[in-house]
Amino acid sequence: MYERCTSPVSEPLLQVRGLCAGYGSSQVLFDVDLDAPATGGVAILGRNGAGKTTLLNTILGVVRRRAGSVRVGEHDVTGMRTDEVVKRGVGYVPQNQPVFPGLTVQENLSVGALGGRKAGNRDSLERVLDVFPKLSQRLRQPAGTLSGGERKMVAISRALLGDPKVLVLDEPTEGVWIGVVEEIGDRLLEFARTRSIVVVEQHLDFALKLADRAYVMDRGVMVMHSPAATIREDPRLFRYLAP
Repeated sequence: MYERCTSPVSEPLLQVRGLCAGYGSSQVLFDVDLDAPATGGVAILGRNGAGKTTLLNTILGVVRRRAGSVRVGEHDVTGMRTDEVVKRGVGYVPQNQPVFPGLTVQENLSVGALGGRKAGNRDSLERVLDVFPKLSQRLRQPAGTLSGGERKMVAISRALLGDPKVLVLDEPTEGVWIGVVEEIGDRLLEFARTRSIVVVEQHLDFALKLADRAYVMDRGVMVMHSPAATIREDPRLFRYLAP
């Protein structure tokens, strides 16, 4: 099993300040702050309905913010469209429908190569296929026919082809067989040595072994944040994770 990486303290690459957002007349996020360093992992924990996915979608511009700001390095991406946020260096692996099921694996990957900071090329595709070698045998296969774990591999690879500074993942282990969970964890740990990773994850061991720092959300508010090793031992943690 992979072991958690510890990155040095550095100026945050991703900075979220005072973020408020919601749907219609319902507010979901309340004055949320979050920092992610240039390298290493950050975990966002909380029970279902805590606002974790809404937070990621607001950072990506999928959900319109009501207040607050988002910065990626020197870029203020507050209020930008999703494609503009991606071009500023944020890669996204969504929880639901992470692939385009009617497209082949190669076509799915081509989408990621076109949408990121740098135009994709054959060399970058080959490097991604080295990360998840089994995908090289599935390039002509419709992505909708893959297993849950293989779909997540395609989604992660597609995001990486855009050369993100920050890789944001929403429940990367959901619907994935345990053996593949370990493989994905190993790869993400490697990525965290050279880039920033922000992960929303119900699988507590997976999240805290990947992350250097963890945040806990409850009802749209950040109620805890501390080093991952510290938060694991905090007796309040399970109060906020219990159904």
